Amino acid sequence: MNIRTAEKRDVSLLVEFNQAMAMETEGKKLDAETLRGGVEAVFNDSKKGFYVVAESGGEIVGGLMVTYEWSDWRDSWFWWIQSVYIMPEYRGRGIYRMLYEHVKQKAAAEKDVCGFRLYVEKENLRAQKVYEKLGMESSHYLMYEENI
Repeated sequence: MNIRTAEKRDVSLLVEFNQAMAMETEGKKLDAETLRGGVEAVFNDSKKGFYVVAESGGEIVGGLMVTYEWSDWRDSWFWWIQSVYIMPEYRGRGIYRMLYEHVKQKAAAEKDVCGFRLYVEKENLRAQKVYEKLGMESSHYLMYEENI
């Protein structure tokens, strides 16, 4: 398994992964054109974040996105893990663990990252167990949002 930072040539597959993840986890059909613009924006502006992908035999089988949140309390960054998707036939093989370890190594090299955060659907117990096995804990914060 090869874990690497995604490149612009990976955009189409990342769009497909996001569409599949949204349908699977939330039953949402995402607009492909809007989604493509969102994925491309990450590659066009490094301040937005970066993607990491897992390759098996030259085929990308999973990926995730990292975005940034500044913490004034800690004078450093939280890295948010988002858009996690592993192809169904590759699940249960530790691919997310490898992606997460890669992200942690990148963060350690930066010296100004204080932690990692992610959100997960309340009903997605399988994913929650994976995150807990890797040392993450449920936060005492609740998330609120307003779409405009």
